[in-house]
Amino acid sequence: MSADPREREDGLGWVTRALFPGDGSRVTVQRHATPGAPAWAIVPSVERARFLVPLGNRRVAAASMLAYNGLRSGPTRAVRSVLGSFARTGALPFPVLSATGSLVDHLASVLEEPHLFAAVGIRPPDPNRKPTLQLFGPDGRPRGYAKVGWNEATRGLVRAESAALRGLPRNAGPGYPVTPRPLHAGEWAGQEIGVTAPLPERVRRLSDPDEPRPAAMLAVARRGGPPGERVPLAESPFLHRLRQETAQVAGPEGTAIRAAVEALATRAAGVAVELGDWHGDWVPWNLGEVPTATGSALVAWDWEHSGPGVPVGFDLAHQAFNTALVVGGRRAGEAAEAAVAAVRRHGPALGLEPAAAGPVVDAYLIEMWLRTWRLAAGGAGWNPDLHPALLEVLEFRNT
Repeated sequence: MSADPREREDGLGWVTRALFPGDGSRVTVQRHATPGAPAWAIVPSVERARFLVPLGNRRVAAASMLAYNGLRSGPTRAVRSVLGSFARTGALPFPVLSATGSLVDHLASVLEEPHLFAAVGIRPPDPNRKPTLQLFGPDGRPRGYAKVGWNEATRGLVRAESAALRGLPRNAGPGYPVTPRPLHAGEWAGQEIGVTAPLPERVRRLSDPDEPRPAAMLAVARRGGPPGERVPLAESPFLHRLRQETAQVAGPEGTAIRAAVEALATRAAGVAVELGDWHGDWVPWNLGEVPTATGSALVAWDWEHSGPGVPVGFDLAHQAFNTALVVGGRRAGEAAEAAVAAVRRHGPALGLEPAAAGPVVDAYLIEMWLRTWRLAAGGAGWNPDLHPALLEVLEFRNT
């Protein structure tokens, strides 16, 4: 039972290699913690590991199960509540991982939190995923949230999010979502580390996750400011960027995506759009709400795909497309039609004319394909839901 879990090929192996890299760390799995070493309970077992619960402080162990349960589904909340009760009594009947020389030690130093604890989620290894840590102080209060970029693709995403959060407007005014504050960005053991301040403790799931929030999307696009100038989409800096990026794509995929860009330029003739920022991954699982004196405020996290200079309406298209694809289990072509329908219906609230719906969604689909291409080039592999499906959808839409 004491074999080093870093030798495993599953999620537990993937996470422990990220948290305890190199020969300087000693990692064991036993029935009880190694005296003097930080320890975690492996929930529910080594073979089916889903969560590492920090041990050594019952208040922290319980908090790691109960914090932010307002964002979780009913069944998950129920399970975590039971585990939280066990944690309060110190009776967590799970294998124990003990380790020295961890990422948590490094974060305690850079965050100047000498007594820092970390709860760690475990999922199957994936080249596009990042190990994540919820950080707690000895009082059980959240201290932050950390992401670990471990390959070229995920290191780039962690750097991008840290830069994006530093560049977001502060005190942007009514309508702009509550966003996490960046606390630390840097390298450690060949990995890219990004840490943000904790979300508001009372944040909860959206009461109506399928309903778009055009006012908040518009506030993000305009950085909380006034409307921008409308420009012809076919002659915009955005389309110029698409041409530049797609020129770098080799092989049949390059031919296909460049043809999609030129078809977009033709189809977008006479269509004017406003360019602005976008969140980049505006989906219900990256959004929540927190109660306020007058109702509630939107909370948005995971800004690693955000950026400037895209047509207003991209976040709306992204929400509709991914809700249909991921939640609804629909094919990419059907998800694209759902995006068009959403932009037609809600686009006027974003200043979009009905004729702009098709071109804006086509532009979004090209942007999404380029995202998958960049991630694949960074070692994350192709997203099978989007490639080659998006190229096929674009070809069909342009015939």
